[in-house]
Amino acid sequence: MATTDSDTVNYRGVLYLYGKHKAPFLSAISGRTRRVNSWTFACASPWTISAASQDTQSEDTAAAAGTPTDVATGQDYNICQIMKYDVKTTYKKQSVYDQASGLNNGEPIQVLDALGFQKKAGLLQMASNMEYSVLQGSYTGEGTSATNTKTRGLKNAITTNTVAAGGLKLSKDMIEELVREMIDSGAPFDNIVMVANAFQMQMLSDIYGYAPMDRSVGGVAIEQFLVPGAGVIRVLFSPQMPTDEIYLAEQSVCAPVFVPVSYVPDGNIEPVASNAEGVDVLYQAVAPSAAARGGFLYSQFGLDYGPEEYHGSVAGLATSK
Repeated sequence: MATTDSDTVNYRGVLYLYGKHKAPFLSAISGRTRRVNSWTFACASPWTISAASQDTQSEDTAAAAGTPTDVATGQDYNICQIMKYDVKTTYKKQSVYDQASGLNNGEPIQVLDALGFQKKAGLLQMASNMEYSVLQGSYTGEGTSATNTKTRGLKNAITTNTVAAGGLKLSKDMIEELVREMIDSGAPFDNIVMVANAFQMQMLSDIYGYAPMDRSVGGVAIEQFLVPGAGVIRVLFSPQMPTDEIYLAEQSVCAPVFVPVSYVPDGNIEPVASNAEGVDVLYQAVAPSAAARGGFLYSQFGLDYGPEEYHGSVAGLATSK
């Protein structure tokens, strides 16, 4: 498939910029973006030690040969998924841009480049779907070329630290119970963030908010709060969160993962093959189909969530007051 322009640049930065509001968690972890050359990739190698005790020995026992302790390690892994969005516009649509339908009030025309607008809309959709995937994605592993692999999001990755709300409203007790579970699991609380939808953020403000007396301003909007054992927890709104859940996510171990795309530059036959030269989010123009011009946005994307025991969730929350 021949290209028709030199628009084969890495759109990853533009994706993060466009997705700042539609995909805030993805944007927050974008600084740790990781590139891999394997479709399935490792997230962590978990291991555990015995519970603490007063384990002492006599001088005679210590002098004798002992039995070594064998600490077993496991492996947490995730997978990448293919994300492709076709964009196209006709020659006529691309040519006729200085016209408006509906309300005409002298405001500037918003869409001057029809194909550019379609690319932007495609990138916004990709960012939103990536955010949904990293938060709610279900896992499907590798199979044949017909297998639609899916990356595992936090909803399905978090198994160790969970609190069941049982349909009750979010409470201070639930949050503190979750923090205790995470402490027992060894969560570092280096860069912890609570990810929630709009309703649960309002509930959080009801729990931790304190509005000083003011004659003209009322209400609170909690952006961070303090929990003993965890320290200060920042609050992050995401429109892609489940309505009945909140996550305490250790942001320092989360990273977007890309398998760079080996694309065909214009005027060449052989594709760019190395990770260093490949791109993470590609717009590939295609040969014109009659009087139409376009291409597709393409990415090979997954989530590295690190050790899942560093995160926690409260599930089954009430979704209305």
